[in-house]
Amino acid sequence: MGVSTSSPEKRISVVTVDFPPVNALPVRGWFDLADAVRAAGRDPDTRCVVLTAAGRGFNAGVDIKEMQREALETAGHRALVGANRGCFEAFAAVYECEVPVVAAVHGFCLGGGIGLVGNADAIVASEDATFGLPELDRGALGAATHLARLVPGHLMRALYYTARTATAAELHAHGSVWRVVAREELLDAALELAREIAAKDGELIRLAKAALNGIDPVDVRRSYRFEQGFTFEANLSGVADRVRDTFGREATDAAAAPEAAREVTGATGTPRCQTPDAPAAPGTPAAPEEHDEPGGPGRPGQHGEQEARR
Repeated sequence: MGVSTSSPEKRISVVTVDFPPVNALPVRGWFDLADAVRAAGRDPDTRCVVLTAAGRGFNAGVDIKEMQREALETAGHRALVGANRGCFEAFAAVYECEVPVVAAVHGFCLGGGIGLVGNADAIVASEDATFGLPELDRGALGAATHLARLVPGHLMRALYYTARTATAAELHAHGSVWRVVAREELLDAALELAREIAAKDGELIRLAKAALNGIDPVDVRRSYRFEQGFTFEANLSGVADRVRDTFGREATDAAAAPEAAREVTGATGTPRCQTPDAPAAPGTPAAPEEHDEPGGPGRPGQHGEQEARR
């Protein structure tokens, strides 16, 4: 469990994240991930890094329960501040890695996961991968900077405001996902792309990475910090706590009213307004009941202010 690095092939490093049950990373985990990615990029023998994860999904964001425990035990925000800084470092490490980073994404990619893949150089995804920011349902803001690198502007806003998710196939249609494959083929497909990148001259590929970062129209670090000033405001005003404190209650409320749920969905569980074969609307609502801590990261404001507690 944790973050590990391996070199399955010459010139390729694979960084694997493994924090059961849903890869919602604790404070230490974000810093460990940042350190691993930076170290892999500094290795002169490495020409491409593959970022992947074990378990049910790629990333479910920060460990909200860790922050809740810290708040109850100390009435402080130490875990929040640590997660904020850790997420910022992990996102920056992917973006600033000296060599290209290929993200291999399966299952859910939520909150902080969007920050990671949005800053990657290329994305290979499994057919079951979904991408989204449940921030507004978790009392925070942030990572719209990274979602905007995956989908067009108006779609980004709609996904952000509704906390809906997009599929790998949808992102592939928008050009942000390189390839969509069966889950069992994911790592092989990511390594295939990494192998092609790693075949280039090592010094020149590093110059190419620096050059492409230099011409980016948006400074992702500065943009992300700007977002978090508003999350900080939400924290000071109390609205962040009010929203976040409802985390986990959806499942409890649903269990307390099974007959009401049956009336809405029908005996088969199919919504009465939709037949089993009816197409889903663009973007699917995030399903937090599937993941224990599906949240995104918070970040310090541009002048050092600490933003909202997740």
